[in-house]
Amino acid sequence: MKTAKLYYDDAFLREFEAEVVSCGETDGGFAVVLDRTAFFPEEGGQTADTGTLGGVRVLDVRERDGVIVHLTDGPLSPGNTVAGALDWAERFRKMQNHTAEHIVSGLAHARYGCDNVGFHLGADGCTFDLNIELTRPQLDELEDAANAVVWDDRAVTARFPTPDELKSLDYRAKLALTEGVRIVTVEGVDNCACCAPHVRRTGQLGAVKLLDFMRHRGGVRIWLKAGADALADYRARYAATAAVSALLNTPQADIAAGTERLIAQRDGLRAELDGYVRRALEERAAALEPTAGNMTLYCDADDAGMRVLANAGMEKCGGVCAVFSGADGAYRFVMGSRTRDMRTFAKEIREPLRARGGGQERMISGKCEATRAEIEAYFG
Repeated sequence: MKTAKLYYDDAFLREFEAEVVSCGETDGGFAVVLDRTAFFPEEGGQTADTGTLGGVRVLDVRERDGVIVHLTDGPLSPGNTVAGALDWAERFRKMQNHTAEHIVSGLAHARYGCDNVGFHLGADGCTFDLNIELTRPQLDELEDAANAVVWDDRAVTARFPTPDELKSLDYRAKLALTEGVRIVTVEGVDNCACCAPHVRRTGQLGAVKLLDFMRHRGGVRIWLKAGADALADYRARYAATAAVSALLNTPQADIAAGTERLIAQRDGLRAELDGYVRRALEERAAALEPTAGNMTLYCDADDAGMRVLANAGMEKCGGVCAVFSGADGAYRFVMGSRTRDMRTFAKEIREPLRARGGGQERMISGKCEATRAEIEAYFG
């Protein structure tokens, strides 16, 4: 027996009663089938509703051949009538985002000939993919148009047209469908095949915001938030902006310019510090004492600074000058020699120093997992 889908009749139904048809243990909980349900299953790129059934939690919902299975954290007795309640805030935010996506995709299809080729709506937000690459100004235009539709407070309806009606209806769909097709209509904007719950009127979205986008498989992937999610996102961004403004002691409208000034100051100080470090390394290099054997040196420097020491040390030792920076188990190194083929030497130190690296005949660089004691023992 197929499960009656109450969300088709009323997307705003938050609580309901149903009879438990079956209940069995499964991985992670219990698989409960009801004669009817208001829980929307994971379908069409949208994650499932959650909530409670008869006092147990509904963790996930799936559909199999018309039968909707609720994954719960506790058992329910077949034949009993149980009360179900959706996590309404979660459901409503999904309805807001999904209807907003329909509006934007419908407008993109009408204005730019885009087809929607991907959609995801879950706890982490809403993304959708269009098969034509759009620019930021074009997305801004779509965002303005979508919000105009919201402010017009247009009707959003869903119905199952007859096969004959469907043949004459202009609608968007990812697959070629012929029967049992549910069409969601945003008045004057879009007709789209869709199985998910939606709001009743566009005014219930509040606002639509296209947050970000990226090139994706010849088209574009767009991040969208509407309604409650858009408000939460704005609140978080405002808090972050206010915090940065306070740290910079700069008006919020000027934080970009303030950040640029701070970065310029940082880069100037870094260049000045690099100069001091380089001069200190050069002075240390000049003071190195000649030795007939190997030379092992440690410093806190980047690869360029390590090469300053390695170049000076290899001229003053008869073996290998090995320069290390880091800590036990995570050293970077630069090594050079006038007397050894360092490409061969790189292979020799792989096992005893657990080293990886390579380079030229006179000099190599890389990383090793050895301790300082192991290094000292190896180079003598």
